[in-house]
Amino acid sequence: MLSLQHPDVHWFVPVELSKRGASGGGGADADKQIELAADALAEEMAARREQPLYAPVVGLASHPVAAVRLMLKRLVLTPAMGRRKVFIVGDAERLIPQLGTEVAANALLKALEEPPADSVIILTAADPNALLPTVLSRVVLIRVARIADSAVTAFAQQNLGFGSKAELTQGVTAADGCIGKLFATDTPRSGQPDQAARFMEAPLLYALGQVPFQARGGFTDMLDALADKLRSEAKRGGDTEKLVEAIALVMDARDLAQGNVNPQLLAAVLAEDLQAMRR
Repeated sequence: MLSLQHPDVHWFVPVELSKRGASGGGGADADKQIELAADALAEEMAARREQPLYAPVVGLASHPVAAVRLMLKRLVLTPAMGRRKVFIVGDAERLIPQLGTEVAANALLKALEEPPADSVIILTAADPNALLPTVLSRVVLIRVARIADSAVTAFAQQNLGFGSKAELTQGVTAADGCIGKLFATDTPRSGQPDQAARFMEAPLLYALGQVPFQARGGFTDMLDALADKLRSEAKRGGDTEKLVEAIALVMDARDLAQGNVNPQLLAAVLAEDLQAMRR
C-alpha cells in the first residue's frame, strides 16, 4: 500500500483528459473517455511511485466525470486481497474545477450516500468549503491536526533543497504545520521563481502574464503565498491595521478565484486595491 500498488486501494487524483483529446458524448464515446481516464490515472500514479514528493495540482487538471464513472465501475468489484476496497479521491476540490461544472461531483453523490458494504470512500481537501453542500452532507468531516514546526523543519532539511537557513525558516512558517504546503509556497529554492514577490514588485506585468481563464491552481497558490507574506510581515511588527486589510483583500480575491473569473482581471483589480490602500 505504501508503494501505491495495493489492488484494493484505488487512487483518484486530478488529471487533464483534454490533453488526450477527450470530449463530451455518450455511448461508445463515454466508454472511450473512461478508458482515457484509467490510462491517465495509471500514468499519474506511476509518476508518483517514481517521485512521491509531487507538486500541487495546477492548471486545468480536475476529476472528470469519466474518472467518476470509472470509480463507480470499480466500486461493484469484489476486493482482490482484503475484505474491503478503499477509494481515495485526492484534491477533491477539483471535482468542481469552476463554478457551473458540477457534473463529476453530482455523479459521485449516489456512491457517497450508499457505498457498497465492502467499500470505504475517502475524500481529501485543503478547502472543504469548495465542495458541494450535497457532498459535505454525505461525508464525515475529519480535520487533520497541525504538524509541529520541528517535524516540518526536519522533513524539509532531509528532502528539500532550501538554499539558506532564512529560506528554510520562511518555508516552514508559510507551511503552517502542513508538510504538503512546502511544495505550494513561493519560497524560492533550487532556482524556482517567487511568484508572490513578482506580483508585489510588478503587479500589472504579473497580471498580463496570466492566462485569461482558470483562476484555480498556480494563481490561487500565488494568492496563498502572498497572504502568508503579509501575515509574516504583521508578525514582524508591520502596520497591523493595513496588513489585516491587505490580507482581507487577498482572501476576497482568492474566493473569487474559485469561480469562473479571469485571472488577469482579478490580479489587476487586486493590485489596484492594494496600491490604493497604501496611499
